[in-house]
Amino acid sequence: MHHVIIGAGAAAVSAAETLRQHSKTDKITMISAEGANPYSRMAIPYLLTNKIDEAGTHLRQRPNYYDSLNIEVIKDVAVSLDCANQSVMLENGGALSYDRCLLATGSVPLKPKIEGINNSRVHNCWTLEDARSVAQYAQADMPVVLMGAGFIGSIILEALALRGVELTVVEHQDRMVPRMMGEKAGGLLKGWCEYKGVRILTSTDIVRVEQRSETRLNIHLSTGDVLDAGLLIAAAGVKPNTAFLQGDQIVVDHGVLVDEFMLTSYENVFAAGDVAQALDFSSGKREVQAIQPTAVEHGHIAAMNMLRASSVRHRGSLVMNVLDTLGLLSCSIGIWQGVEGGDMVERFDPDRYRYLCLQFDGEKLVGATVVGHRDHQGALRGLIEGRYLLGAFKEVLMKDPNKIMEAYLAVAQTDATLVR
Repeated sequence: MHHVIIGAGAAAVSAAETLRQHSKTDKITMISAEGANPYSRMAIPYLLTNKIDEAGTHLRQRPNYYDSLNIEVIKDVAVSLDCANQSVMLENGGALSYDRCLLATGSVPLKPKIEGINNSRVHNCWTLEDARSVAQYAQADMPVVLMGAGFIGSIILEALALRGVELTVVEHQDRMVPRMMGEKAGGLLKGWCEYKGVRILTSTDIVRVEQRSETRLNIHLSTGDVLDAGLLIAAAGVKPNTAFLQGDQIVVDHGVLVDEFMLTSYENVFAAGDVAQALDFSSGKREVQAIQPTAVEHGHIAAMNMLRASSVRHRGSLVMNVLDTLGLLSCSIGIWQGVEGGDMVERFDPDRYRYLCLQFDGEKLVGATVVGHRDHQGALRGLIEGRYLLGAFKEVLMKDPNKIMEAYLAVAQTDATLVR
């Protein structure tokens, strides 16, 4: 049996390791389009702040790790997939046949339609190559503009601030991380970043990029203002990397649609990670979750079903986004916006940069937003993922949402007792 994995990120490595764990003889091939050893994009900010070197970004640190597991890593680009003939066409290496194929191609950055966006001093910060370019230009005291204050943009923000650049962030929405937090929480994060010396411009767009000199750009804003910059970093979001999929062999919506076994619309082809549109735990809908824990979970489940040794069902991944921005921890879990007809309780302490919001559906906790607290995330995840009926503890939390751990221990212990 030959398993071909297109991609070399977290989903791909998780799948390859699972395949080898359960089969010592099957052939496993991973295709790395970037010509690099499998690495974590989430490690790039640590690279930019010199906390690690490039080797430190690798998903597995042991030398010759993949060789030791008899996993072949091919550094090439998959340009097309022929499902009928079960083969992958490579840019440099011809065709590669497979018995089972996993699409784990991840995401690619969105490219805004802005005049001048192709300037040599405009970069993404998504790949190792991007990081090298950013490190070249983002020197101390250099004026740098970051376009986008979403989840990815906020991670890059911290790395840039720690490099000592003169940083301005331009965000289209009225708050930071708008897909992760509401107005109060996003406003706290903005205020904290400004307190730390980062200029944040919300409800603002970049409309044009102009080369002013060899080393300087003029960044024209929708407000009419013009920013001076030696570097513009575009972090305006990502989309599933499905460009190599041609024709109608594989059904693609926003991402590659998969069933509860991570199987695509074509036999023997699976998908996992950022490219997969799979079941969301909270909504029950098929959605793309571009976060590393989901990718790891997807990869494991897909691999188990590629082996045909078992039918492992995906019950849905829980969205949990965690940021540590210049020392301020923030987190959103599940349906943080709440559900129609549901109850909500919040505590807002702007002077201490603290916010806590719990969202309920009947007696169940379904979502939460946390800013400035470091001891709630595990219990919140446990309550939401466990779908526990809170009973009297719902009223306890409505009166004091900080009693999360007490509620979790009480309902989890009761549930365990009932199971026994």
